[in-house]
Amino acid sequence: MSIYWIIFIVFMVISTVISRTLTSRFEKYSKEPLRSGLTGKEVAEKMLRDNGIYDVTVVSIKGFLSDHYDPRNKTVNLSDAVYSHNSVAAAAVAAHECGHAAQHATAYNWLTFRSVLVPVVQFGSRWAQWLLLGGLILLGISKAFSSAGMVILLIGVGLFALSTLFAFVTLPVEYNASARALVWLESAGITQGTEQEHAKNALKWAARTYVVAALSSLATLLYYIALLLGRRD
Repeated sequence: MSIYWIIFIVFMVISTVISRTLTSRFEKYSKEPLRSGLTGKEVAEKMLRDNGIYDVTVVSIKGFLSDHYDPRNKTVNLSDAVYSHNSVAAAAVAAHECGHAAQHATAYNWLTFRSVLVPVVQFGSRWAQWLLLGGLILLGISKAFSSAGMVILLIGVGLFALSTLFAFVTLPVEYNASARALVWLESAGITQGTEQEHAKNALKWAARTYVVAALSSLATLLYYIALLLGRRD
């Protein structure tokens, strides 16, 4: 078994463990009501107001842990389990997404950088694998196609590298949003005592999914680079 497949399996196992732990924590803290009695929607609306943000709308969407902030139409999108429920998990998730809204309102550098990368990464994620495959096929057909194959392979690796960069840029964005959320939850008296600790724990496990995704992307990129350098020898 090659080193690449070993690394791939390791990251797959770690990702599965973290994903299941996150789901377990969310389900556990979803059953823990806030003493403040606020729903996820009410938490989000209050955090937005407290941060002087009045042009962002809080809306309900379908899905499990599908919550996100959309800077294009300035909406905090909360899943069914968060929007209308009063729980520690709902408060943590709602506040985290509002943390992204606060980043947008204050032109947080890492969020701005990530937004610039979005269209390039969307293009890259659509074509990188096909270019990598096409380059390898051309290299394998004949030496006559080796130059074209190397160019296509190099472009594919470059596009994948942008996706890896995006994954790492996402880390400070997510951690900062969580930090903003936790500071506000405590200062506003939304979560108290063990509620605050549980909210912190839920967001910690959510952040770890991004860390594993970034490291996995880096490992794959290094494999492609090694493959590219090997083909040039």
